[in-house]
Amino acid sequence: MNHQIPCFEFHDVSFTWHGERVILEHQSFTLPQGAFVLIRGPSGAGKSTLLRLMNRLEEAETGEISYLGQSLTNWNPSELRQQVAYLQQIPVIPDQSVRDILLQPFYFRVNRDKAKPSDQALQQLLGKVKMNDIRLDDSGAALSGGQRQRLSLLRILLPGPSVLLLDEPTSSLDSESRRCVHELVADFNRQGTTIVMITHDGFLPKNVPVMEITIDQGRVSVCR
Repeated sequence: MNHQIPCFEFHDVSFTWHGERVILEHQSFTLPQGAFVLIRGPSGAGKSTLLRLMNRLEEAETGEISYLGQSLTNWNPSELRQQVAYLQQIPVIPDQSVRDILLQPFYFRVNRDKAKPSDQALQQLLGKVKMNDIRLDDSGAALSGGQRQRLSLLRILLPGPSVLLLDEPTSSLDSESRRCVHELVADFNRQGTTIVMITHDGFLPKNVPVMEITIDQGRVSVCR
């Protein structure tokens, strides 16, 4: 992968929510590959919408968004979302076993050629986010909100996406669980995964260069 090519480029992008609330107003900025990007801003400013624009869950009204040098409109949505994984703030967990939930991405066509992790690997991964007491045969529907949030994160991590779009992934967690999730995400970033994360809790990863973005009143401010 050519790291000279930006991960994402926004060129004169505008987006208005339901034609009323301005989220982006002719904004241009660049996110480099391998960056750890923290998105901040007041409630309702459009932080979640910004993530959704980056994997085509929303479409820019004007301007262009590029991923790895190609306009998002040229990407097949399924292939784009294989590389650019999005975790919404309130996870949707089906009434299946923890094992089946974690392996769900491997049943998608774009991931079918990838090797599925073993039960041992899955159980070790659960331990990394303070879910040692959860067994693979347990029902996902019986998990707490914080456990569901962590399980959803592990589910999108397993296929190895190039980019993680995280919408407040620790909002339902206690301080110790939050620390474990932060460490796991920072570790993936150190391995080369680009992280774009919305946060309100003042989190700054250790030993990782951080790029901060503030979005407010249709404008984006970038601080490296």
